[in-house]
Amino acid sequence: MYIFWFYIKLGLGHVLDLSAYDHILFLMALIIPFTFRMWKQILTLVTVFTLAHCLSLALSVYKVVEVEAAWIEFLIPVTIVVTALFNLRDSLKKRNKLSFQLQVIATGFFGLIHGFGFSNYFNMLMAGEEEKLSPLLGFATGIEISQLIVILMVLIVAAILEIGLKLPRKYFVIGTTAIVILITIPMILDTWPG
Repeated sequence: MYIFWFYIKLGLGHVLDLSAYDHILFLMALIIPFTFRMWKQILTLVTVFTLAHCLSLALSVYKVVEVEAAWIEFLIPVTIVVTALFNLRDSLKKRNKLSFQLQVIATGFFGLIHGFGFSNYFNMLMAGEEEKLSPLLGFATGIEISQLIVILMVLIVAAILEIGLKLPRKYFVIGTTAIVILITIPMILDTWPG
């Protein structure tokens, strides 16, 4: 049981580490257009991301799929920018059912990429270990708990700005999305493969 709790804390720390903020940026980009009233859509996106994320983590840990780390490090910031651009497009026009369905599919695909990003780190920790299931479940649980913390924080800040400061939702989405893109572009340039 100690091993499980150890890896939960490791997963929590890995996402919430401000020096490794790429995962936080992706979650921000994903959640920015939503409010607490849209909890069903949020739950759908987060569940799809979590399932895809855990699937790729497990596939990598058990050596079913091996992915080049350099490509994953490059693709993670790309997923952030694509998600942010999707938000900008949707904030300038009315969101529809097809748009949300495309976002769900993209979120699942991006979840696979982010899971492989965590798997590289996790595989380094597990080098030479025989038993992988308990650490894998603990690490994945820690990651998912930390993702919920980030999502709640984004929603709370958005609600404070929208309700407390009377900032129109559209301006909040456009402004924060632009900030996410500006922070992420140097990450793409720094990880460009080749």
